[in-house]
Amino acid sequence: MTDSVMQEALPVPAIERRDDIGRLVAVTWHGAGARAGENAGSARWLVAVDGSDCSLRAVAMVAGLAALERTEVDLVHVRPWLNKEAAETELPQRGWAATATARQLVESASVRWRLHVVMGEAAPEIEAMADALGSRGIATGSHGVSAVDSMLLGSVAYKIVHIVKKTSILLVR
Repeated sequence: MTDSVMQEALPVPAIERRDDIGRLVAVTWHGAGARAGENAGSARWLVAVDGSDCSLRAVAMVAGLAALERTEVDLVHVRPWLNKEAAETELPQRGWAATATARQLVESASVRWRLHVVMGEAAPEIEAMADALGSRGIATGSHGVSAVDSMLLGSVAYKIVHIVKKTSILLVR
């Protein structure tokens, strides 16, 4: 797929956030029927999506829970830091592409979603997003490696478990 075709297929984000130098640092899309504000009476799950099989299992599990509870789901995808010029196109394009399967899983469960693509270090950004949205909990996939491997490899799931203090965490293997 060429860049021009990808650009045409990319919907316009509902929300864009920029830093103090004007660099695009976050975009949000609302899926069909999703509300811009929080759900009345129930908080949504925030699901960390990186495109891996583990994260997709977390998406599927939360989509099932959300369908039972008749609530919506927030998906979050964190990209590494980009310079100002690259952020304008790469942040939305890569985030949208990396979450295609996750969005399809949620839609196939007839659950409404919002997608947040942010730039930064994954675990702190996920924690900040959960706090900002008042999320019911954070769901993330775990590759199931040992604690030693997690510390050496820098597992995002491991970091989330150790830095998040105010929100429940659902680890899915």
